[in-house]
Amino acid sequence: MKLQVAIDRVDVPCAEAIIREVAAAADVIEVGTSLTKEFGVRAITPLIEAANGTAVLGDIKTCDEGKYEFDLGFDCGFTYLTVMGSSSLGTLQVCYDSAAEHDGVMMIDLLECDDERIDRISVFPDAVYCLHTSVDSGATADPVGQVRAFKARYPQIRHIAIAGGIKKPQLAGLAAEGVEIVIMGSAITKADDIAAAAAECKALCA
Repeated sequence: MKLQVAIDRVDVPCAEAIIREVAAAADVIEVGTSLTKEFGVRAITPLIEAANGTAVLGDIKTCDEGKYEFDLGFDCGFTYLTVMGSSSLGTLQVCYDSAAEHDGVMMIDLLECDDERIDRISVFPDAVYCLHTSVDSGATADPVGQVRAFKARYPQIRHIAIAGGIKKPQLAGLAAEGVEIVIMGSAITKADDIAAAAAECKALCA
């Protein structure tokens, strides 16, 4: 299981310092929505250089203008970009096509998507579908059970990520369920020893 470390609500120099701490352990480094909104996608490209070869996700949460936003993000060097599952099928399709053209990955954020909606958008075989409990809603109570139920309901979805208050004791169970990417933020980035916290979480993802 891949470990994605999410960095949010800090300035660019602080984000760069955190990236240098976690790059050795993380499989994916997420430049969070707050950074992309506050500073702009082009202004945060130095963070990709700081990752020193580790894949970087831009959590741009595209809702419209999919081709423009995804082409821009991939041209800036991001490996993964996010689009909201609530977007039109047209937007999802052009984002998917852009990812294919740039050898990148589309991650679909399923925040507030119901079963009917997920059925409609489960047609992108190379996309990563992210089960996401929002910061405003609090942590996921049972992420392992959530993933198990999701896989049973949508066997056609092969690539699953999960985000939302994930704790270290839950990592082994998520890995056993076949989650492709687990996303962790403050559990790592607010630790006293960020590098050690990232390394510990990565070890639990095996």
